[in-house]
Amino acid sequence: MAVLLETTLGDIVVDLYPEERPRCCLNFLKLCKIKYYNYCLFHSIQTDFMAQTGDPTGTGKGGASIFSKLYGDQAKYFEMETSPRIKHTKKGAVSMVNNGSECHGSQFFFTLAENLDYLDGQHTVFGEVSEGMEILMKINEAICDKENRPYQDIRINHTVILDDPYDDPKGLEIPDRSPEPSKEQLESGRIGADEEIDDTKGMAAEEVEERFKEKEAKAKAQILEMIGDLPDADVKPPENVLFVCKLNPVTTSEDLEIIFSRFGKINSCEVIKDKVTDDSLQYAFIEFEREEDCEEAYFKMDNVLIDERRIHVDFSQSVAKVNKQGKVVWEHQKPDGRPQYKIKDQTSRQSKKYDLVLDDDVPSSSKSASRSRHRHGDSEERVSSKKPKRRKSSESESSDSEQERRRKDKKKKKRRDSSSEDEDRNRRKDSSREDRDRRDRHRGQEDRRERSYRDEDRYRGKDRERGKDRERDSRGDSRKDKYRDRDGDRYGGRSRDRYRDERDRR
Repeated sequence: MAVLLETTLGDIVVDLYPEERPRCCLNFLKLCKIKYYNYCLFHSIQTDFMAQTGDPTGTGKGGASIFSKLYGDQAKYFEMETSPRIKHTKKGAVSMVNNGSECHGSQFFFTLAENLDYLDGQHTVFGEVSEGMEILMKINEAICDKENRPYQDIRINHTVILDDPYDDPKGLEIPDRSPEPSKEQLESGRIGADEEIDDTKGMAAEEVEERFKEKEAKAKAQILEMIGDLPDADVKPPENVLFVCKLNPVTTSEDLEIIFSRFGKINSCEVIKDKVTDDSLQYAFIEFEREEDCEEAYFKMDNVLIDERRIHVDFSQSVAKVNKQGKVVWEHQKPDGRPQYKIKDQTSRQSKKYDLVLDDDVPSSSKSASRSRHRHGDSEERVSSKKPKRRKSSESESSDSEQERRRKDKKKKKRRDSSSEDEDRNRRKDSSREDRDRRDRHRGQEDRRERSYRDEDRYRGKDRERGKDRERDSRGDSRKDKYRDRDGDRYGGRSRDRYRDERDRR
């Protein structure tokens, strides 16, 4: 028992398990026979997991079993078959979708991977794909959104029953031919199944590259328009303006105008100069009155020698002076009314409504006056707070007083800031000085303590030496006394000389 499903990507043949899942197979076969699955979308494709279909509404919330056609809405779903247990171990297994209450309707899915054991017991496997596994892999590679719905429709166009062992139930209406799809079925809001996505099919490589460059240029132009560098994304440079470069620094605008004027009338010719040094930047713009004269000058003046320099001529690509209507608008004009090219001054964007006044720009007299005002500022403020303000009669006097008041406020704020900075600086100096004095006192105490320890050690050493000297002296004195007593006994209390004299007389 098998069914052929004709999809928009190819044919898939499904073999059913009528002995293990008789009710699911009967439901699937009879729904295919009444063309219930024709033009059903694959409304959910999860890569390497499953591809779900079988809902005529294409939302994943519809569909009914074949028994609802026989017994009404009370038989919209039927109970799932749980025995014998068949697991989701094969890639290409066909299983009925559980509606959340252990029942099935018309929706089913194909498994796109092996060993999906966590689906066992939740959904009922009733068949497998026998042919068309490559078509199933194409479905697996479909690009989907975050809700797992393909951006391009993949549908079941037709179903063909290859073998049906079941008899048709009584009261089942079988159509003679496949019905035409309704408008609601075809309007999915996505890319149609028969639409060609590759818009470069049949084009040469050069044409594809050129088309890609055009799209890239258009995208860049839109970005420049958003940031304000272009007046419009579709704006084009003027075709009557030439860009001349590699000029000699000595070449002037008048020289170029004389040389290029032989091709036609020139509206403007300007060599761009540096805004600070007023030196030539060696390129220029030349605007002709007629586009034909501009083209002739482009072809004949390129690589021409002017002032010992070979110049390069090209059409201008600048749109800095072009408005949204495609007309050239010049901001700078010469005295004779012709446009004058200049480099943009980036500093001109800054506001010049108020100028910053520094101390170096203020005369000495005003400085002394400001100091005197600073000394008497508190008294003046107290007095001014008591006096009522008089209204100025004219607008100019009021604006002058307003500017003067702002200037005074700025100076006062600057003085307050400077005084606060001085106070902070003095406070830091005082704190650092106190820390230094504290460290010095601590270091002096330690030095004195060490000196006292050294003096005590020195005194102890001297006392030990004195004791040793006294002991040595006492030992010497005792030794002398010993010898003295011994000599006294020998000479009988007489001296040695006297003893010798007496001996000699004898």
